[in-house]
Amino acid sequence: MFTLYSIYRSIEWINLISQLKLERVNDEGKLLCEHCHKEIIKAYDCIGHHIEELTETNVNDYNISLNSDNIMLIHFKCHNQIHERFGFERPKKIYIVYGSPCSGKSTFVHDVATKDDLIIDLDSIWECVTICDKYNKPNRLMVNVFGVRDALLDQVRTRLGKWKTAYIIGGYPLRMDRHRLADKLGAELIYIEATQEECISRSKNNEWIKYINEWFGMYQE
Repeated sequence: MFTLYSIYRSIEWINLISQLKLERVNDEGKLLCEHCHKEIIKAYDCIGHHIEELTETNVNDYNISLNSDNIMLIHFKCHNQIHERFGFERPKKIYIVYGSPCSGKSTFVHDVATKDDLIIDLDSIWECVTICDKYNKPNRLMVNVFGVRDALLDQVRTRLGKWKTAYIIGGYPLRMDRHRLADKLGAELIYIEATQEECISRSKNNEWIKYINEWFGMYQE
């Protein structure tokens, strides 16, 4: 039995979307958004949108939830626009956006989020409560910073507030850690894929490079 939170992490959904991506490429080998008709370049920027809205009542009706004719492949941003335009009151959505430092996690979230979304970014919390940049993290303040993050995560878990979508940004290189958090929050995982070389080329100093190398040394697919 599926719920609105579990179906998007199910093997049935993952396999279906993977198959649709293969079937719907055009003659040039490009996958086009079925809303704006522009190319979907990054795999993580592709989302399966149900034409007939998915609800707790019909999520286990496979003619709706897993019916390829009821699913559009669209950009994340287009997905948000569709729900805004037609006023769908969908359940709160939660995404854990993870990857290496300098992989583009924050850029992706800022491109797809709306003004009504909640964004929890540990690096930004560090910057908010200290005079340091995001990769200068004094140990004396660690308890306070993580306390702020955990309080916000608890609000997400209980769906406190009127936000529409929550994005949790972090490294989460260990499989068990990110899946445990996803299960706790009822969240979907989005991996911002970038090579180690790409991340290093975007870094601004040796301290950042150290964090990038540490992340790739720990990462579990």
